[in-house]
Parts: sequence; C-alpha cells; structure tokens
Amino acid sequence: MASYSDENMTNRSLARKVLIDQSKQQQISMISGFRGVARHLKSVLTVEINTEQINLNVLDDVRMLIIPQPRSAFGTGEIETIWKFVDEGGCLMILSGEGGERISLNELISKYGITVRKDSVIRTVFLKYFDPKEVLVANGVVNRSIAVAAKKNITVFIRTLSFVYPYGCTLDVNNRSSTVVLSSGSTSFPTSRPVAAFHETKLNEFKKKGRVCVVGSVSMFHDSYIEKEENGKIFDTFVEYLVNGFELNTIDATEPELNDYTNIPDHIHMSQQIKVCMYEGELDSAVSSDFMKIMDSSLHSFNLKHWPMTLRLYEALNLSPPPLTLVEPQFELPMPPFIPAAFPPTFQDLPMPPLELFDLDEQFSSPEVQLTQLANRSDEEDLIFFIEKAAEITGISSELIRSERTPKKIIELAVSKLMLFRRSMMEGEIEVTSHFDMEDDRHRHSFNQLEENDDQLFSDIDEFDDL
Repeated sequence: MASYSDENMTNRSLARKVLIDQSKQQQISMISGFRGVARHLKSVLTVEINTEQINLNVLDDVRMLIIPQPRSAFGTGEIETIWKFVDEGGCLMILSGEGGERISLNELISKYGITVRKDSVIRTVFLKYFDPKEVLVANGVVNRSIAVAAKKNITVFIRTLSFVYPYGCTLDVNNRSSTVVLSSGSTSFPTSRPVAAFHETKLNEFKKKGRVCVVGSVSMFHDSYIEKEENGKIFDTFVEYLVNGFELNTIDATEPELNDYTNIPDHIHMSQQIKVCMYEGELDSAVSSDFMKIMDSSLHSFNLKHWPMTLRLYEALNLSPPPLTLVEPQFELPMPPFIPAAFPPTFQDLPMPPLELFDLDEQFSSPEVQLTQLANRSDEEDLIFFIEKAAEITGISSELIRSERTPKKIIELAVSKLMLFRRSMMEGEIEVTSHFDMEDDRHRHSFNQLEENDDQLFSDIDEFDDL
C-alpha cells in the first residue's frame, strides 16, 4: 500500500499548478505587480494565490511554488515543509530584492548552497535608464544554455541576451551544489557577481528531481520591467527549467566567469577612530601592542580639583597666594612664517603661438591677393560662397548683422558703397576744375597789369627821346 508521501510525489510530478505565496506580507501581488507573471504562466500552468501558512496540504498537487521577497519570518515547520516539497520533486522560485535577506530567507535557501547578500547592484555607466539601480546588463549570461533555451543564436558564444536588473542584490553561490546562470555584468557594481542561480536535487525513488531558482531582484519580473529588454524571455526560460528541466553547460557551470566580492571600507566608522599617524608607526611591542593605552588623556586634562588643596597649603605655610596671571598660549604653526623674497618671482612664460596650425600666406596676405586667390579657386556654382567670402575679406560683413548676411544684402551694400565712391570722385573733379579756372583768371589779371606798367615806362622813354 502506497504511503501519503508516495502519492504526493506521484501527483506532484503530474501537477500543473503554480502557487504564488502572499502569506509573508509581500508588497507585490497578483493585483499589483505580478499580472505579467500570471500572463506568462497561464500559457503552460494554472496560477493560484496562497495567503495561509505553508504546509503539506497547501502544497498538495502544486508543481511550482513562487515566494516573492517575504517580509515576515517563516512559521514553525514552514522551512522543513518547503525542503520536503523540493525533495519530492517540486519546483521552488525565490525572488529577493535590494538589501538582501528579509527574515530567515537565507535559512531557507542556504541548504542549496545559495545565500543573498545585504547589498544593492548599481550601474556605473549611464545607459537608457536614469536610476542607477535600474541596471541594464548586456553581458550577464554566465551559462550559455540559458541563451540557447531562450532561442538565441550563439554560433560564436556572444552574450546577446540583455536584461534589466532593477533594485536587486547579489548572491553567494557554492559552485559544487548550485549553478550560476546570470551575473551583474561588467558595467555594474559589484562587477560580475551572481544574480541568479539554479539548484537541482538528486533523483528520488520515483526518479524525479526537485529544482530551485533564486533571483536577487523581485522587480526584474514586475509589470514595469517584465516586458522591457528580454526579461520576459528570461522568466519563461527559468519556468521551463523548473518545470521540465534542461541540461546546463558543464564548462560554464564548473568555471563561471565571475569576480570575487569586493568590500568597500566603512569610511564613516574609520574616520571616528583615533590613529597615531597617517601611516603605520613602529610601536614598541615590549611596552604595549595597543597604542590606545599609550594615549592617556588624563595627563592633559584641565580641572580645578586640586585648587582647594593648594589654597590650604598656602594657609598652612602662612603664605599669601599669588594673584592669578594669564598664561599666554603657544600655538604650533603648521607652516613657517613668511619672509620677504629677495628676488622677484619667476613665472612661466607663455607658450609660443602654434603657427603650424595656421596658413601664414592666407593670414598675412593683402585683401587684393586674397580676392584673387578666391576668384581663381571658385567656379560658377560657387557664386554664393564667393560673395560671402569676399564680403568677409573686404569687411562688408562686419557692417551687417548676422541675420542679414545674405548674398543679396551684401551686393546691395557693395553697390551703394560704389555709388557713394563714384559720387565723391565726381565732386572732387568739379572742385579741382573750379580751382584751376580761378588760378587762370588770377594769372590773366596780373599779366594785364604788367602790360599797363610797361606801357607807362616806355611812354616816359619816348618823351625823353623827344627832348
């Protein structure tokens, strides 16, 4: 006669029901956040919700159990019940979040060589998503079988499966008992650390294996992210592995490309600790190995507890106590005092102008030469360029605002300047002509006066001859 446990294992191997636990005060539920998960699961399994304590009766005829980020502790016997559920061939999916363990979660999954860390994955390079905790991972596939199951072409092993890993933590995975399938990638911090891992139990007496999947981010399959990038394909691949199973790549499982976990020093705590110096000093071990004991603060304390005893000693000796005086403090200067300089300071000269970056012939040539060169290298198609460049050379562009520097405006201004120049030339010719006419009249008048004077002189000579 078969036992209850044997009947459970037989039913579980044929069951097609998924149970999403909501008994641990989870913030994500089927109503808010897991509608996309239910839509992906309903194509192959039946989805139900559990709000009661987890026991064998609740897990009867259940194929897969999903526990999304529990916020309250597991009750008495719940962890053993889940372990037994997995040993009987059941499937377990654990979804954690940033900050790591929440109420005995590691106690549940440490049996499978997986633990969640109390950290958060951030992206060190901005790409597509504004929040640094919304990590876009482009090279996070550690085991190539995940890409094959997601129907990715990997003739040459290139990690083409990209996913969003929002508000998640990293995992510690024992490679001997579990397999890392996804990592945080090379552009995140911590770099290339496990974020998703699988575990498969040994065959039971019914030749069935239980499977466990742990993911460090419950938000990865939230309604806001499951349809972004290829998160939906990854979820379907995880469900396919848990329900039906497929072979993982043994080479990638044995030697995954992961980095060691890097701890960042607690600078706030270290800054509050007293140190001897910025570097490690050589302490005499014979005196004390703890330098804190050498620093006796009582030797440098200021108080008045000995003041009454001192006054009584003065009275016993029949002496008058001296008046209090001000003790001038002596401050240690971190820098020596300033001394006037005997020589003026020497400043660094400015570098030579980079003449090799300029065309000297073009810079120092006259406007006429520049116009000639511009005309030689311009064709009929370059008329607009010729007009604009010629305006810059002749300085016409500086008389126009930037919005009016069109070829039409430039030609209009050039013609107006030419007409003004021609008019000024014509007025100059008229003035020069009138000046020459006035000089000619002046010379003609002076010549007539000379003739009259000669006539008078010669007339006197004639009279003298007559005499």
